[in-house]
Amino acid sequence: MTPYLDHLKNAHAHTNSLLCVGLDPDAQRYPATLENDPDRVFLFCREIVDATAPYCAAFKPQIAYFAAQRAEAALERLCQHIRSKHPKHALVLDAKRGDIGATAKQYAIEAYERYQAHAVTVNPYMGSDSIEPYLDSPAHGVYLLCRTSNAGGSDLQFLNVGQDKLFERVAQKAAVEWNRNGQVGLVVGATFPAELARVCALAPTLPLLVPGIGAQGGDIEATVKAGRSADGTGMLINSSRAILYASSAADFAAAAARAAQDTHEAINRARAA
Repeated sequence: MTPYLDHLKNAHAHTNSLLCVGLDPDAQRYPATLENDPDRVFLFCREIVDATAPYCAAFKPQIAYFAAQRAEAALERLCQHIRSKHPKHALVLDAKRGDIGATAKQYAIEAYERYQAHAVTVNPYMGSDSIEPYLDSPAHGVYLLCRTSNAGGSDLQFLNVGQDKLFERVAQKAAVEWNRNGQVGLVVGATFPAELARVCALAPTLPLLVPGIGAQGGDIEATVKAGRSADGTGMLINSSRAILYASSAADFAAAAARAAQDTHEAINRARAA
């Protein structure tokens, strides 16, 4: 299996994109054409994936949206579809798991074997032993929550730990101590561009997963300026709702494609600036 960072680099090159399309199928927001279809979770996401694939480098299904609808089987099928039909894209399972080592091992099996994700999001705030099981599979990427895009993230992540903020300490540990196989990345919100730049200074070689543009209001230009690497990549910039729900009518997939294309082009303009 190709190491995750190599796969990600190839995905950026293949698509000329930093965009990641988040797949958050909301039970209240399916288009009318699908709302009574028993297979609507899979069909909705599959149409979005196929329509937006030309404009993104990655897809990020959020496991909670599937589990809440008893649709884990649909998520399995969707991951298989992405892997088989769009093999050059990255597949990031947004699970935000965080538990003791024995349980974390089971979550790692779920992500890597059941869903066959290239990478997974993990909450590191229980410490190193809760991360270790994910690192036992060097071919897979592990995105650790660092400075999250939600306002409440400041409650803990911005606390002082010695001379550092807690999120800065996570970035430092991720860059050195925890990155033993070169597979670790960080989740940093686009809603905090100053902290994004700080994380890049502390962990300049780590790939970033950056949520928060689109519906959450993060600025694309500021995000790209703060977070891109020397070669203009280094990030997956995620947009979910602004793309998924660009239309609630029968043209939902075409509207999602237009929204993805617009976002992709805006990101690339910022990269070229």
